[in-house]
Amino acid sequence: MTQPRPYEDDGFDAGDEFLDDEFSAPSDPFLDAAAVEARLRGDAQEAGGFDEPLEPAPQSTRGSGFGARLAAANSAAPEFLSESDPEPKPARPAEPRSSGHELSSVSPGLYGEVGSDDGEVIQPVPRISIEAFCERPETGALIHNAGVDRRLARAHVNVELGGLASAIERFHDESTPNLLIIETGMRGAQLFAQLEELASVCDGDTKLIIIGAANDIGLYRELMRRGVSEYLVPPMTPLHLIRTISGLFVDPDAPFAGRSVAFIGAKGGVGSSTIAHNIAWCMGELQQSDTVLVDLDLSFGTAGLDFNQDPAQTISQALADPDRLDDALLDRLLVKCGDRLSLFSAPATLESDWDFSAEAFETVLEKVRRQAPHIALDLPHAWAPWVRRTLLAADQVVVTVTPDLACLRNAKNLFDLVRQNRPNDEPPKVIVNMAGCPKKPDIPLKDFADALGTAPVLVLPFEPALFGAAANNGQMIAEVDAKSKAADGFAHVASILTGRSTAPVRPSRSGLKSLFGRKG
Repeated sequence: MTQPRPYEDDGFDAGDEFLDDEFSAPSDPFLDAAAVEARLRGDAQEAGGFDEPLEPAPQSTRGSGFGARLAAANSAAPEFLSESDPEPKPARPAEPRSSGHELSSVSPGLYGEVGSDDGEVIQPVPRISIEAFCERPETGALIHNAGVDRRLARAHVNVELGGLASAIERFHDESTPNLLIIETGMRGAQLFAQLEELASVCDGDTKLIIIGAANDIGLYRELMRRGVSEYLVPPMTPLHLIRTISGLFVDPDAPFAGRSVAFIGAKGGVGSSTIAHNIAWCMGELQQSDTVLVDLDLSFGTAGLDFNQDPAQTISQALADPDRLDDALLDRLLVKCGDRLSLFSAPATLESDWDFSAEAFETVLEKVRRQAPHIALDLPHAWAPWVRRTLLAADQVVVTVTPDLACLRNAKNLFDLVRQNRPNDEPPKVIVNMAGCPKKPDIPLKDFADALGTAPVLVLPFEPALFGAAANNGQMIAEVDAKSKAADGFAHVASILTGRSTAPVRPSRSGLKSLFGRKG
């Protein structure tokens, strides 16, 4: 068997070949990821950002719209910036383009961002309308890429070219959306005059984000005083824009939502459920992080068997009436499988067709996410609207394969679907199971890595005795043999998914390096 990447490689590389190198030139301030992170962390001097710390908008007016806030600001003493003020060097000169340009001519993935949000959960934006007016097709493409992100799935996003003047003309005769995003290279009296005109046609609850070209603290403060919700300058990526929008519309006092990981097999029988159960156990018991395992294979789920549980109530009760599900009822439906691990079991019977809507699954899973920092979703090998929606809505995706041609094809299809619909997220993580099965030729792991654009995070050898004993005893692999390489492997993947270190299940001598180094 061809040797895959070493143990330390988590399988995700921002330089992988599926990224478009044409748009990765560091000279474009939109693309400089280091500068983005420096600015977001407040390292303004290092990032070439503001000369002074930014002052947040006053909390008392944050929730109100642009027009109302501008009217309130106008009653205070004005702080005009004149056209004669020293012009700061723009991060990148804005180049107004004709509205006849087609945004579709700009390639997706323009900014080279396959985003990791450093463990932060960006809350989904509610059902709002967003209208964007851009002076550059590049900015329009960035907003478009943000608009197709799963966290903006409920929002309606429309992008046009034209800038401030086009927005003013458009909304003279139309009601304004919940959020306006406008790119402009103007500043001083000309900018403020057009903002006054825009405010005169804006509804009272419309919020406004300005994308500018200059890092000017005076301009920023004056825009905030005049009711602008946020002022952004390059460099930025779709994730940064999504985070900004979420911060404007998501209630900070709303219940927190845990990170969800969807486990799915490239075909039936590859062991995706076994892997999901063992990794969820590692998250809870080894990493001491509260975790909920949700068995979504309603007819054939094995989570109850694997944890030696036979609950009287299952997830079907919640799906039958999702609106009635509250924290008290959910607490009764969850089964404790350890100090930190809870199980939401499947009914695992054929007495019903279990024909629940995708909305019912979404509602139930949103409420489950309030229960713990980590949610493991064991998806069935079946394709239905709710499976697709759940897969694409998860924070992370893990695809289990065996080294054969059918899995390679199906995994490639899953990767293409996920990348197309989640352009700002990491690609799925791949686990190869049952490698080195006797008398069965394996497709080389290099072929999997080349086809999928990422190396596997874990390769599990064919060990029927170990896995069979665990399944028959209702135990996890680490409970049967804590010294096994599979137990180490599950702990390793759990640490990747949660970003937390795992206490070793044994005195570590070789780890998984020998596992990744074995050849078939």
